[in-house]
Amino acid sequence: MEFGLSSEQVLLQDSVGQWLAAHAPLARVRRCADAGDGRASDLVAGLAELGVFGALIPESHGGVGLAPLDACLLAEMLGRHVTPAPFAASAAMVPTALLRAGSPGQQAQWLPAIAAGRQVVGAAFSEAAGARAGAGVTATDGRLSGRALHVLDWQADAWLVADREGGMHLVAADAPGLTSRALETVDRTRPIGELLFDRTPAEALPGSGPAAVALVLDVGRLMLAADTLGAAQAMLEQAVAYAKQREQFGRVIGSFQAVKHLCADMAAQLEPSRAFVWYAAHTLGESLDQARVEICLLKAHLDEVGRQVAKSATEVHGGMGFTDLLGLHYWFKRIGFNRQMLGSPERLRLEAARAQGLAA
Repeated sequence: MEFGLSSEQVLLQDSVGQWLAAHAPLARVRRCADAGDGRASDLVAGLAELGVFGALIPESHGGVGLAPLDACLLAEMLGRHVTPAPFAASAAMVPTALLRAGSPGQQAQWLPAIAAGRQVVGAAFSEAAGARAGAGVTATDGRLSGRALHVLDWQADAWLVADREGGMHLVAADAPGLTSRALETVDRTRPIGELLFDRTPAEALPGSGPAAVALVLDVGRLMLAADTLGAAQAMLEQAVAYAKQREQFGRVIGSFQAVKHLCADMAAQLEPSRAFVWYAAHTLGESLDQARVEICLLKAHLDEVGRQVAKSATEVHGGMGFTDLLGLHYWFKRIGFNRQMLGSPERLRLEAARAQGLAA
């Protein structure tokens, strides 16, 4: 059996990659990061025209109706270009939640607006992935109380919030009793924040439950893993290009065995990781029980591989790798952020073991 991308999937990834190369170069990323603008209106509008935000939304709701694997290909390109635009939460986790647990009215209200880029909906699911002291949200009589940390796609028009009991709720940005503030993280290409709820009115998704929350988490983890793959691939390519032109002792440094080994090791780790992403995404559409194991192991593996590639690629650049001039730190920090978001490698391996009945 041959398992690979179709010609349409290759064309999709290439088209989005070319658009990002033209419209989101490093200089544009740097301006967004310096301004704290994780929702650049020009990039959001352009990506919406390409159908990026409607990838997982059915055509009946204004989307493109693609499969999880197709969304992974888009996430990989966004990571490759460290794109300062919402995706993992607003274009993947939230549509998944609405399609799985939302009412027809909620789907009709939000899905077309998300697909068109008119609305961004963030996701507050960090506490569902791992409890934190002083954080967590409770729901009582249609109102939320508590604190949600590390909200993805934080600069949003509304948020999808998971509570302690496995419920999911939509909260408007201007809801009374809601306080929203930015959190400073290493990754300046994506805004992250926290939400404080004081009996804040919220609209529950009627089909919510632990299984639905677990599915939304799986989709988010899958997109973050694909994002890490793209960022790591970009760092490898930059390291190889630098090694081919940087001279030392009258020779390009790429001719030295130690540098060759660094680049070869990075490539050897990344190539099977790509197949791992494809397989995990394919499994999500076939078997949810098996997908939980595959996605947990995938993200844990890519978190480790991404960190090693980021470290090695920076070393190939020598002292220049630590400067703002080259901008390697944008990819480095994005990989570092993805590693901890929605579950660290240790947490994910434990979840995979529990899903297989190997741990209590």
